[in-house]
Amino acid sequence: MCGRFTLQIPPEMLAEIFGLLEIPVYPARYNIAPTQQIPVIRQNGQYHLEFLRWGLVPSWAKDPSIGNKMINARSETVHEKPAFRNAIKYKRCLIPSSGFYEWVQDGDAKRPLYIHLKDEPLMVFAGIWDKWISPEGGIIESCSILTTHSNKLIETIHDRQPVILQPEEFNLWLDRDIVNPEVLPHLFHPYPADRMEMYPVSTQVNSTRNEGPDLIKLTP
Repeated sequence: MCGRFTLQIPPEMLAEIFGLLEIPVYPARYNIAPTQQIPVIRQNGQYHLEFLRWGLVPSWAKDPSIGNKMINARSETVHEKPAFRNAIKYKRCLIPSSGFYEWVQDGDAKRPLYIHLKDEPLMVFAGIWDKWISPEGGIIESCSILTTHSNKLIETIHDRQPVILQPEEFNLWLDRDIVNPEVLPHLFHPYPADRMEMYPVSTQVNSTRNEGPDLIKLTP
């Protein structure tokens, strides 16, 4: 799964990678948590960046708090689940990150590990989104990160990992003409383990109140 991630890539670089018409404004983040607003890339003729709440609230939900449990969607069953089956057809997005955290049991405590790509500053998750409108007319746009089974690196600590897309897969994932989810599963393969790195970091990341670059420093 993915329950916490980072985004340190400069906005100027992100704009260049995705061909955004405007340079987005966001701070470097080292401890992004569920229910927070996160940058996502969507396509409407061209790529554009918007901020959505992490934790998908289906359009039919009675209470937006359901999104607190919808931060991830299993790629194997996303087309079957009522909360996700419409989004996987019509509302796909890219979720940029620099890396994510996972926890491993260490005695009586859990120790955080930071996972990122060895040679690339950007890690892009496959995402889905939806729009919820309250009875009063308030709008919440929210998203989930798709997950798949773990590669050889991550399976040593967890059986799930985010679906990480290659650059050449971005257009296919965002193609609004593709509404048949059966043509997408080949994108859900685990990212190659030899292109990723994992190392222990400070337990300060356990609290969502903590932020800053010290959170991703190697901790012996």
